[in-house]
Amino acid sequence: MPEGPSVRKFHHLVSPFVGQQVVKTGGSSKKLNPAVFQSLWLQDTQVHGKKLFLRFDPDEETRSPGNNPLPEPLRGEKKKEGAGDQKQALGSDSQEISDQPSRSPELVVPSGDDGLECLGGDGAAGGAERWLQVSFGLFGSIWVNEFSRTKKANKRGDWKDPVPRLVLHFGNGGFLAFYNCMMSWSSSPVVKPDSDILSEKFHRGQALEALGQEQPICYTLLDQRYFSGLGNIIKNEALYRAGIHPLSLGSLLSAPQLEVLVDHVVDFSADWLQGKFQGRQQPMQIYQKEQCPAGHRVMKEALGPPRGFQRLTWWCPQCQPRLPPDEPEQVQLS
Repeated sequence: MPEGPSVRKFHHLVSPFVGQQVVKTGGSSKKLNPAVFQSLWLQDTQVHGKKLFLRFDPDEETRSPGNNPLPEPLRGEKKKEGAGDQKQALGSDSQEISDQPSRSPELVVPSGDDGLECLGGDGAAGGAERWLQVSFGLFGSIWVNEFSRTKKANKRGDWKDPVPRLVLHFGNGGFLAFYNCMMSWSSSPVVKPDSDILSEKFHRGQALEALGQEQPICYTLLDQRYFSGLGNIIKNEALYRAGIHPLSLGSLLSAPQLEVLVDHVVDFSADWLQGKFQGRQQPMQIYQKEQCPAGHRVMKEALGPPRGFQRLTWWCPQCQPRLPPDEPEQVQLS
């Protein structure tokens, strides 16, 4: 599942298409007619957490003020992306793809939410709703100037390439291909930088207050109202590095412990984003591991709030003692 750092890179690589006109469309979407994008101009892009927002207009206009295609952790750097970067696939990196083998058991999805696209209508963006909101769910990705190719045969033995839901060709000859994305039109982007873990305006005080609730800390970390962009990988890694058990109640953790946890959330996320631009994989200490760096056996269990998403969670019972320690650990990684 693409997390905040992946979506930030999507935003950075899609941004050069701002100011260009859609000259050809395609895709397999049944709920969104790709033809509605024909002749529209991509005028702006914004990112918030795990969502990307694209503004389309029927006429060529000046892009909206304040649009900054360079992600905040990279602002101030003078590094330029070469022509080869525009051909780079925007899908989840190899690390993320390996997290989702076929239909990954990592996320137990409640009935009725199968990760398919959901649209509020397929009307043209020429009306009040000019922003296309793109969510990536479990398997969503965007590819630039090339199509996704299958890496292995399916259960029937076929080597069929994935079919994009939406393809937008632009006047400069480049194109964007959207795979397994959830898309909907909106009148304005829903952007709240104070909850975005990769924003310079991320509100630590608000995050710390949320973490202090009397509920398992791993539930709060995935709450996008306070930690937009934080996903299962960041959750697992930040908790391990902070030495906090995922089921520890936030109300029982000390203020310094919560401060350290927020530090690890922000630092790990920013380092992961930097690594994406530098072409290096983010090293994992606990996520999908059988042993922690100290050599202890790792536990694994699907955890989540009642009637909510259950996410596979890895932890070391020795490095991450539980508060309160009233229930014995039972599930081990086989």
